[in-house]
Formats: sequence, structure tokens, C-alpha cells
Amino acid sequence: MTDLETRFVGSMAGSALGDAIGELAFRIPDEARLRKQIDATGELVYTDDTAMAIGLAQSLLARRQIDPQHLGDTFRSNYQREPWRGYASGPPSLFRLVERQGITYVEAAQGLFGGQGSYGNGAAMRIAPLGLYCHAAPDLYDQARASAAVTHAHPVGIDGAAVQARAVAQAVELDPDERFDPQAFLKGLRDMARTPEMQAKLAQVSELLAGGVPGRQAARELGQGVAVHRSLPFALYAFLRHPRSLEDCLFCAILNGGDRDTLGAMACAVSGAYLGAEAIPTGWWQRLENRELITGLARRLAAAAGN
Repeated sequence: MTDLETRFVGSMAGSALGDAIGELAFRIPDEARLRKQIDATGELVYTDDTAMAIGLAQSLLARRQIDPQHLGDTFRSNYQREPWRGYASGPPSLFRLVERQGITYVEAAQGLFGGQGSYGNGAAMRIAPLGLYCHAAPDLYDQARASAAVTHAHPVGIDGAAVQARAVAQAVELDPDERFDPQAFLKGLRDMARTPEMQAKLAQVSELLAGGVPGRQAARELGQGVAVHRSLPFALYAFLRHPRSLEDCLFCAILNGGDRDTLGAMACAVSGAYLGAEAIPTGWWQRLENRELITGLARRLAAAAGN
């Protein structure tokens, strides 16, 4: 694989594995026991987090940009084929609104949650393909906004997706053989963030890293729930505390409670983009559900981004 291919594959496969192993961690929140379970599992099955990332990659490859209606249709088609993936109530409600009222996905998203829109982490958990494909684009925030707006209308939900896209984009462009500066990495994310909620949480990540605060305490202080400003910051912390090891990044993200599968997906999307596919343990790779589909999409995105 070329350097770009290995970064793209590392990010998408890393995110899928973070998702699948994070899902196992709900039942087995202990690293030693979890590692044994991974080795004993025939197939590591991902959730809606990865299903929606796959949909985003498919839509990007079909349109070469964010086409909100096509993206929403792709999400909806994939959901209808595999509704058992663990979707929260938001996407199915959105799809029903579009079908019943004949409105766009963006209009439907604006009507959810009392007209406030969602500030959950659903737009961020799936954004890795966009961060990869648009890693050098000057309008990354606008692209992330367009991607998020299909399901998330709240400014914080959009902001979280843009920050995660920037994290993936920055990771792709860094050389893992050179010195890694977590504070410089964070500065790029703080420059991207536009809402007070995300800006404050990223500043808190900076303080916790500078203070050498361990993962469990950082998880309590940053949050691990489904709101993006109470989950993405800890996922980023897990990467920034363990930038040299995808495994350590993953276990930090998923073994401290909360929304484990999504925390794993977000953290390992960045870690895989930074370290490349070679950082993924072979045994995990071989057990990943639909790994050929995910790898193929990542390679096609890398080829399209390089043209």
C-alpha cells in the first residue's frame, strides 16, 4: 500500500475495530479478559457507527462531494438492509419523517428534538471518511457541516463532527516517525472549533494532558456520554495520551465507561490515520467483519483523494 492508502485503511479499519471491540467492552470492561474474548471471537461485528461511516464513504465515492440527499438516501438504504446494527432512535425517526412528509433529510433533522436538532455524537462517529477524503481541503468545516446536517442540526453536533474531521485530517498529514506534539495537534482542533462548548472541552483536554491526568480521571472530567461535547474530547484525549499505540489508545477509550463503542470508533479513526494499517494487530484485522469492503472503500477514497 502507498502511504496514503495505509493511512486511509488504518483509519477506517481502526475505527471499525474500535467500534466492534468497544461493543464487546460493554460486557467485558477488563483489558485482560477482553483481549481473551477478542482472540476467542470468530468475527468482530461492528455497530451503526461503522455502518454509517461505510454509507458516508459510499456516497463520497459516488458523488465526489457531500450531496446531502444522496447521503441521506444511502444511510436510509443501509439502515433498511441492516436495522439490527444498534441505531439509536434518531436515524429511524428521521427516515420516517422524510418518507411520510416528502421533505429533505436536512429539513427533517432540523425538526428533531423540539426543533433544536441533535447534539449527539452520531455525526462525529461516522465522519472519518470525509476527514480522509478532504484532508487537504480548505473548506473542511463546510464539508463537515454539510455531512452532519443530514442528521444533526444543532451547532454543537455539527461542530463536533468538524473537529473530529479535522483530527483525522491532521493525523493523515503527520509523519509518525517524527516527534509528536499533542499540544500542537490540539491547537489545530481548537482553531477549528466554533462553539463555546467544544472550545471549552478542548481547552480542558489540553490541561489534563499537561497535568498527566490518568485515563479514568480524564474520562470522569471530560464525559463519556452520547452528547458530542461530552464524548469526543475524551476520545481525542485517548489518542493524544497514547499516540504511538493503537491498542493502548483503544483500551483507554473503551475501558473507562460511557459510550464505549463510539468512543473506540472516534479514537481509533484518528490513531489509524496517524499510524497506518500496520498498527492494527493481525489477529484483530482477520476477525473484522466485512474487512474487504472497508479496506476497498478506503483504498478507493485514497485513489480519489490523490487525483
